[in-house]
Amino acid sequence: MIYKTQGVCSKEIHFDVKDNKVVNVQYIGGCSGNTQGVAALIEGMDIDEAIRRMEGIHCGPRPTSCPDQLAKALKKYKAEH
Repeated sequence: MIYKTQGVCSKEIHFDVKDNKVVNVQYIGGCSGNTQGVAALIEGMDIDEAIRRMEGIHCGPRPTSCPDQLAKALKKYKAEH
């Protein structure tokens, strides 16, 4: 899935879900080290656990973050599948 982010430095998040596990996460744009870290930590994690852990994280004064945007993307994926 390709998810267009809002309110963060990254522009898109690409990911797949296999057997209810999040795989192949790639952020387009954003803070490279942080987004690579999030992608590596989330690889193979259950989709519901990933949402639970990342949802609601803020980036400084912003009401969202790259991890929160991934949680939103995963929720959208679940709603569509």
